[in-house]
Amino acid sequence: MSIGTILLIVLVLLLIGAIPAWPHSQGWGYGPSGGIGLVVLILLILLLMGKI
Repeated sequence: MSIGTILLIVLVLLLIGAIPAWPHSQGWGYGPSGGIGLVVLILLILLLMGKI
């Protein structure tokens, strides 16, 4: 496994953990999941382009 794949897996898990439906994160709104989703999208684009 490359470092990019491991990073992508960790960020996807963080995105799932930041979904506002969980009891511990209901008051957070969509900020954390949106931010993590943006990072996942950027990493996915970089992986597909072969930069990582």
